Parts: sequence; structure tokens; C-alpha cells
Amino acid sequence: MAHDDRRLQVLRAIVQDYVSTNDPVGSKALAERHDLGVSPATIRNDMAVLEEQGYITQPHTSAGRVPTDKGYRLFVDRLSGLKPLSVAERRAIERFLDGALDLHDILSRTVRLLAQLTHQVAVVQYPTLSRSAVRHLEVVQVATARLLLVLITDTGRVEQRLVECPADVDRDDVAELRALLNQTFAGAKLADAAGLVPDLLETAPPQLRRLVAAVGAVLVETLVEPGEDRLVVGGTANLARVAVDFSGSLRPLLEALEEQVVVLRLISEVDTGGAVLVRIGEENAHEALSGASVVSVGYGSGDHALGGLGIVGPTRMDYPMNMAAVRAVARYVGQLLAES
Repeated sequence: MAHDDRRLQVLRAIVQDYVSTNDPVGSKALAERHDLGVSPATIRNDMAVLEEQGYITQPHTSAGRVPTDKGYRLFVDRLSGLKPLSVAERRAIERFLDGALDLHDILSRTVRLLAQLTHQVAVVQYPTLSRSAVRHLEVVQVATARLLLVLITDTGRVEQRLVECPADVDRDDVAELRALLNQTFAGAKLADAAGLVPDLLETAPPQLRRLVAAVGAVLVETLVEPGEDRLVVGGTANLARVAVDFSGSLRPLLEALEEQVVVLRLISEVDTGGAVLVRIGEENAHEALSGASVVSVGYGSGDHALGGLGIVGPTRMDYPMNMAAVRAVARYVGQLLAES
């Protein structure tokens, strides 16, 4: 076996033991627990090289070693496969999410489920409007010259806007307007829908054009300037269990989770191809997350990511299991939204 391959095996063994025990790992323990095929002395030499290369370090005066962020990075990059979820875990995902009533319930259940599976903080982004399509447009008359415009996306997200009409409208006007809107926009991607408003004005009957222009203006504002993206967070109590893994105070991380902006930016930067993205320690640009790892993936149908979901926790985490859990939950959420 080449030296580099053997050292990678030693690094894997160190990561696995440190994650499971939270104790620095020595060469003797590695030789006893893992079939590395070499003596403790050879393992010590390999550990010395790994330390020199920055993959492991010696905490305080301990005889053992622990992985660095660079070591975790190499471990994750060289994973040959993710730890598959058990049949019981997959069935639990299905049962837990199948009872969801609406989009908010799906996302709330998702973070609770992810937090339970991984024992980390779970986060999920609401489907981004620009990536969604129009399922239906409802028009409700709330006063003689005021309408409520309700936009419902294919992911179940709902946006409501009031429209001040240029003149009084009757029920027939509302019904005709509703039919015209759905004929024009139903099925269109929201990113493209604003460009259909001029067509809407051209096809509107003369007596409705002023009303359609008012509705069209509100619709463009809704489509071009979508509401602020939101994040659902669950399992923050899990941080108390792993507080010892963070070198400093947990307060900056908790504040980042509460403010959402930083985490939302990370979670939304997902690979539309469905790959699980792992950011470790200082790979996270924001200082509050420099002692944490973020595991995220996009959810949606096919290669079309509607949003991102993932977990936030200490760098000492079970990466293969957590990556598999995040991917499995994302796939099921995508299927659920596609069927809803």
C-alpha cells in the first residue's frame, strides 16, 4: 500500500474515533481498534507526517491527536460513499412528512426531523419565488373598488397583495379578470411571468383594460420584487449538548441563527445538481460560523432547486451520516412538494 493511501486510512481512523469518543486519538488505540496492517510505530510515523501537513494537531499536552479543519476537509473529499440510512430511518422520514397539511407544516416538520436524525441544528429555506411557477391566481373583491390578489405557487407558497382599482368593479368583472389572469400566467415560471404582463394588457377586453393595468402593476411588483426569503430553524437546543466542541462562546452562532441572513446566504448557495455541500470551519466566511460546519443541499424536482436545507453543528460531527440524512430528507421534501 502506498504511503499516501495508508496515511489517508490513518486519518480516517482518527476522524472516526475522535467523532465517536471526543477524546484525542493515539497510535496505540488506532492499532487496537482498526485493522491498519502496520505496527503502532509505523502509525506514529504516519501521524507525525499528517501533523506536519496540517491534517491533525495535538491539543494541549495530550498524547493523542485530533483532526484539524483541513483534516476534516480531506476526510469529506475522499469519502467513497455516504452512510446509507436504515430502512427504519427512511420509513420514519416518510411517516413524519406524509402527515403535513401545507407548505409551512412541511418545512416545520422537516427541521424537526432533520434535528432528530442528526442531533444538530436544522435549517430549511422557504421555496424561492423566482424558482417557482404560478399554480393559480385568485381574485377576491374586498370592497367596491378594492381587490385582493392571491398568487399561489407550485410549491404551495402564497403571496397576497391589495389592488386599488381605478373604478368600482362588479362580480362579472372579477370573474372575467380571474379567468384572464390564469389563462395568461398559470404554469409560467415566476422569473418569466413579469414579461407576460404586456400580453395580458393587449388581450384584455377594452372595458377591463384600466383594471387589468392596475392589477398588472401590482403583479409585476410581486414578481420582480419578491418577499424576503425566510428560514425555518429547529433543534437549537442540540447546541447545548455539543457546546464543549466550540472553542469560544456559542453566542455569535446563536445570534447568526436568530438573524438568519448569514445562514440563509449559505443555505441558498446550493448546487442545483443535487450534490451535498459541506463547509467546514473557516471555509464559512462569516466569523460566527468559523467554528462550525454547514452541510446543505438543494431540494426540488429534478435539477430544479426550489430552496436549500441543511444542518449547522460543530466541526466534530458524523459527516457520512449527516450528509446522507440531509440528502435523503431533501429528496423526500422535493417529492412531496411536486405531488402537492
